[in-house]
Amino acid sequence: MLERVSNLARTNAPRTRGLRVMLAAALLTVASYAAAVELRGDHPESYVVKRGDTLWDISARFLKKPWLWPEIWQANPQIKNPHLIYPGDVISLAYLDRVTAKVQPGERKESPVNAVPLAEVEPFLKDMRIVDSLDGLPYVVGLEDNRLRASRGQVAYVRGLEGAAPGQRYVVVRPEKRYRMLERAGLCCDLFQTQDLDARGQPRLSQDSPWTAAVFPTKNTEFLGYELVAQTTGTVTRTEVGGIQASTLMLDAEGRDVRVGDRLVPVQAQAYDLQFFPHPPKQQAEYGRLTVLSVADAARFGGTRDVIAISGGSRQGIDNGTVFSIWRRGDSVVDRVRDGLDRDDSLTPHESKVRLPDEFAGHAMVFRTFDNVSYALIMSSVKPTRVGYELKHPDAAY
Repeated sequence: MLERVSNLARTNAPRTRGLRVMLAAALLTVASYAAAVELRGDHPESYVVKRGDTLWDISARFLKKPWLWPEIWQANPQIKNPHLIYPGDVISLAYLDRVTAKVQPGERKESPVNAVPLAEVEPFLKDMRIVDSLDGLPYVVGLEDNRLRASRGQVAYVRGLEGAAPGQRYVVVRPEKRYRMLERAGLCCDLFQTQDLDARGQPRLSQDSPWTAAVFPTKNTEFLGYELVAQTTGTVTRTEVGGIQASTLMLDAEGRDVRVGDRLVPVQAQAYDLQFFPHPPKQQAEYGRLTVLSVADAARFGGTRDVIAISGGSRQGIDNGTVFSIWRRGDSVVDRVRDGLDRDDSLTPHESKVRLPDEFAGHAMVFRTFDNVSYALIMSSVKPTRVGYELKHPDAAY
């Protein structure tokens, strides 16, 4: 009996292997077809990576969806590390011949290609950070000769450095904004508050602030973080001795000016990525949860290659390289044909209005993530991005 089973197994083995090969080939063909569907119709069979290329630009040139860049690299199995391609690499775009595609490595004399030009985001990687609290941070209490501003070669006087020693170096940072979320009861979308801060790190009162807690019923108010912007660095030269209640900090680097109220954090290496690989979000947040909080170096609008702060971070499953589509939220308007041309929009209940579709504005890719706030670079746009715009999955159609 055992001999018959053994003979039967040997007889069926070639058939089983054949089925496996056929199945593998079928899966490969399906995968190849799926990838080919995403290719633009005018793509060449191969492309030589050039200096100055980015992963996004290469993908946008050949794919309908640049955030699906892994499709290109998966079609090139000879690339040992698909996250590292270099100028001079030859990328095969002949998807149906992906198994036999021949890929030539570059000379590896230059840095690997990134998703974006690093120079465009490096200042934000180094100079901007989000913290949960300002309490306990040392702060500038006065400046040399009672100046209003100080710069390199001048002195700032700091409180809160009791344990510091001469020679210790600090980054002078300025609290610029405070971000909060208002979870609204019974309404589709949360509100997000972005407040500019004064010299004490307290919110400035502004008539155009979107903070409307008194108007809408709330379920919860969540603090998202303080935005700190690096101004310059300095070295402690004297500590609090002999009854002196402030330490002396010599500003020793080029940078922005320093003023009373600026905070200090120790000089230390910050952990941040230098390579970014575009990909869709791991999960889609509820509508209204992810919005544009602010536009760096701008009042309320931004375009391609501008940096935006968004209301989500690692706690919402966002990581570096996550791509979102940006949408202007559709207005709710009065149906004047049905309700009359003289209908007062301000007096019409919200539920009686007509909700218009959201309007697509562009795509953005996250490059720096904190707990509840992230920074993203606008990669492409068809209209300006504004504070308050919605962030969705990059494949969202509405």
